[in-house]
Amino acid sequence: MKIGLVGLPLVGKTTFFNLLTHAHAEISNFASGKVTSNIGSAKVPDHRIDFLSKLYKPKKTTYALIDFTDVPGLVSGSSAGKGVGNQFLEDIRKVDALVHIVRAFENPDVLHSDGSIEPMRDIETINLELLFSDLGIIENRITRIQGGKKVTKENLVELEVLKKCKEELENGKLIHQINLDDEEKEVLKTFSFLSEKPMILAINIDEDALKSGSYPQKDEIFAYAAERNVSVIEVCAKAEMEISELDEEDKMLFMEELGIKKSGIDILANTAYDFLGLISFLTAGEDEVRAWTIKKGTDARKAAGKIHSDIERGFIRAEVVKFRDIQELGSMAKAKEKGLYRLEGKEYIVEDGDIINFRFNV
Repeated sequence: MKIGLVGLPLVGKTTFFNLLTHAHAEISNFASGKVTSNIGSAKVPDHRIDFLSKLYKPKKTTYALIDFTDVPGLVSGSSAGKGVGNQFLEDIRKVDALVHIVRAFENPDVLHSDGSIEPMRDIETINLELLFSDLGIIENRITRIQGGKKVTKENLVELEVLKKCKEELENGKLIHQINLDDEEKEVLKTFSFLSEKPMILAINIDEDALKSGSYPQKDEIFAYAAERNVSVIEVCAKAEMEISELDEEDKMLFMEELGIKKSGIDILANTAYDFLGLISFLTAGEDEVRAWTIKKGTDARKAAGKIHSDIERGFIRAEVVKFRDIQELGSMAKAKEKGLYRLEGKEYIVEDGDIINFRFNV
């Protein structure tokens, strides 16, 4: 899974990136004109992988990964070249989802780029920059089609869809809010429009808000998100960064004291998986214990292809056992004794937490 982090300058975006990826990206650079993106990966915490790794003691343990791209802070007018412009937005054209880091924390030593803490204003600013970026691409493509010497039937279909999107964007709608049918969505696939991508709002709060549960415009944010099918998470990135540097025992104490039940990466990974309709199936053995990310509704044969195309091509059967059964019984042998180890065909729909061994022949 690939996720792009966007936001205004000085909202804690790179702190959030460092928290997720355990990177040490320079935070001050993005406030001083830096125009390259930070790129890093984060392991998706998974208690099932932890359990299976202890059970099998494999040579290798592999968690699912999320790749993060942290782009420099946008400002109002970035699409027109203000600030450092938006040329780096190309870095996140191919991501699966966007996470907008929204500042709700107070810090007199770090002034907000617009002078005050107003999360809803910031949300609208970033939405407009994504909208204008997409609108520029659409206008250029329309001009190229109309100015071409030969306009194909496919070009005409594309032109109609682009004109529809252009009109809606000019009325302030993001592409994911436009009512498009499956054929129209297919036409847009090659563009990787930013405002078409699923959006998660990550509200960066301070310790006071963490304890009180209150921060500026909270009700408005959740009403906005509910109306537009946008997910919201709340994270105190500064406190979590400080906690992450402690040893395990102290970590637990400080998290409990601040009322942090799950880490930022836990919250974001769970939200992203649910929002994007993703699940994990597992493979387990003495060589490796591993999580594989697939779309909900994927059949066994296609899931096998996630591991290797040869396994999909030569698929015979899937040997399946539920993680909960292994956890409860303590071993694969006991699961087999209880008749909980099943053989499934290629049309079996894989479920979250299935432990699978694929039989194949090529």
